[in-house]
Amino acid sequence: QVQLVESGGGLVQPGTSLRLSCAASQRTFSRDTMAWFRQAPGKEREFVAAIYWSGSLTSYADSVKGRFTISRDNAKNMVYLQMNSLKPEDTAVYYCAGGAWGATDDKYKTWGQGTQVTVSS
Repeated sequence: QVQLVESGGGLVQPGTSLRLSCAASQRTFSRDTMAWFRQAPGKEREFVAAIYWSGSLTSYADSVKGRFTISRDNAKNMVYLQMNSLKPEDTAVYYCAGGAWGATDDKYKTWGQGTQVTVSS
């Protein structure tokens, strides 16, 4: 089974940028849709972005569209989430996930442990 490890979270000020990374343990990763979800305190986990195995298709939640960019490097078994113009409401634990195309967490069979992103002045 593919193992996923997120990194790159931290405490940043509003309006700044952060890039999250997700490292996958196996080359079979290259055939999975990869996604980022997030969960804020007291809230349900929500979809952020997804990228098809080939990188040819991406999808974003309305709340991050135009600010966040998902990308992948299949040769390095890596997925990235570039987050720009961060807002306090982006504060959450961000999870990397692998599985089938979709925006609901039941589509994804493999999950990372999560990385905390805090946006605060």
